[in-house]
Amino acid sequence: MSAPARPAPVTNLADGEWHRLHPASPLLRGGLVFIAVLGFVIANLRERAVDLLLPVFAPEADEELGPRYDEWQSDWVNDPIGGVVSHGLVGWALLAVAVVIVAVIIGFWMSWRMHTFRVTREAVEVRRGILFRSHRSARLDRIQGINVSRPLFARLFGTAKLEVSVAGQSGNVELSYLGSSLADGLRADILRLASGVRAERAAADAAAREATAPSHAAPAAAATAAAAATIDAVVAPAGTGARPDGTGDGAPAAPGTVEPGAAPAGPSRQAVGARAGALVNQRVDEFLAPELDPDLAPPESVVHLPIPRVIGSTVLGGSTIWAAILIAIIAVGVSTGQTWVLFSFVPAAIGLVSYMWSRITKSLRYSIAGTPDGVRIGHGLLSTGNQTIPPGRIHAIEATQWVFWRPFGWWSIRINVAGHSVANSNEAAQRTTVLPVGTVADVHRVLALLLPDAAAEVDPLVGAGLTGRGAGAGFSSTPRRAAWLRPFSWRRIGWAAADGVALIRRGALVRSLTLVPLARMQSVAVSAGPIDRTLRLSALRLHTVTGPVSAVLPVVDRDEASVLFERLADEAVARAASDTTHHWGALPGGAPDAG
Repeated sequence: MSAPARPAPVTNLADGEWHRLHPASPLLRGGLVFIAVLGFVIANLRERAVDLLLPVFAPEADEELGPRYDEWQSDWVNDPIGGVVSHGLVGWALLAVAVVIVAVIIGFWMSWRMHTFRVTREAVEVRRGILFRSHRSARLDRIQGINVSRPLFARLFGTAKLEVSVAGQSGNVELSYLGSSLADGLRADILRLASGVRAERAAADAAAREATAPSHAAPAAAATAAAAATIDAVVAPAGTGARPDGTGDGAPAAPGTVEPGAAPAGPSRQAVGARAGALVNQRVDEFLAPELDPDLAPPESVVHLPIPRVIGSTVLGGSTIWAAILIAIIAVGVSTGQTWVLFSFVPAAIGLVSYMWSRITKSLRYSIAGTPDGVRIGHGLLSTGNQTIPPGRIHAIEATQWVFWRPFGWWSIRINVAGHSVANSNEAAQRTTVLPVGTVADVHRVLALLLPDAAAEVDPLVGAGLTGRGAGAGFSSTPRRAAWLRPFSWRRIGWAAADGVALIRRGALVRSLTLVPLARMQSVAVSAGPIDRTLRLSALRLHTVTGPVSAVLPVVDRDEASVLFERLADEAVARAASDTTHHWGALPGGAPDAG
């Protein structure tokens, strides 16, 4: 009898159908709980080992501690396993462990079965929950970025986490976990759908079919063709082990593996060894693969960070001052016998060292490059991640230079993107930092990636914005009377505008250059306190979405502030009305429809 036909693998997760995540997703999401339980069991087994080995290696100690040890052993609090053994409850304990294991397996299986997602031409939708069901939808035209992260534990399974960032707090849609290649392919498909290129194709195809179809079937044929062209557009195959009903694992099928329903291979040791070797080679290749596909971006557009620069910038960063202060306090406290200092400041010192180490490790293998679907940022050594920011999603950019970085000419760049709040801890800070540390040349290249449409007009102003002082090179000057309010930085404060981008420079101890695309500016405000009014000065603020970048011109002549207010307000309205970067794929001469 012939073997059943193998089900066709799913190669397109953006087909509008419901799919499931990788079967190991519940384990990967709850892996820390298993580690904690394993640590508890090992701690108790250690006491069992002492109980067995003590009479062998130290019989005199066993005779001395015997009565007290037996009393301690029967105490449920000190030794739960010993209490179970001494009370003759081993059978019941094993039964309870078996029930818990079965319950956990069933819970994991149900969690996986009830967690589904689909990608349509309008949104990314996720349904999850066993007792309490939830249904979340993220509109494609509101997508601010797509992040693909691969924690170390997940990389062992060949999986990745895909997160779709949308405008609004706590509105992100997370798919944890998918097969690694599936996650990359789905990211490319979502970006294509969000770019508008498929909507444009659908309209064109529908019009062509309507013109050639019989008149009585034209309306229905056009509607069907539009939907099919939008959802079932060409997608690069990303060979997986998923099945059409969505029950596949979503991971690439290892060579030699047998799908359910297929005829089993011979149970030879050579076949098993070949499959195991292929799986190991696949995992090794995934560990060594770069976070940025070399085929997506030309080599000259990529910015890499040398490891010595990453370490040096971290050591010379602002956290170094706090580390020195904490060390001095701890040293003084220990020398004077103030033990409370250890409990108060040692945890803070540990946290600071952990932050510095995390900054170094997350900056390793860092790369920034332009791709057809936006700026791609990759980072990480063991746990890796990459973020794609589509065109038209960046609301503000800031290049800053800490005073200790000045001799080396190092700068960092941060951005404001809708949905990435400053209150979302270190993870949000990582996502809003597009250049941890770079040279002036790196700053020019990154700004060209972030502002591609205005790069030619903005680039000549960048040099004066980073290190310039006073009038000239396109920047305005600040009146001398501003020195009463800004005695150290008044000569550096200034503004400029070019091709729909406002530039603001300021700062003496920490130099900064802020760039705001006027098409994404939310509002502009002028303020003046009593002292400002006396000196005929004002402050100007450009409001953007919440983020680490604040676009503020601290002091400016009052009359100049009024003129600048009207200019920015009018130009922002005009730029926003003509802006079409949110559908970059539909623009004439826009990005090609490539992954």
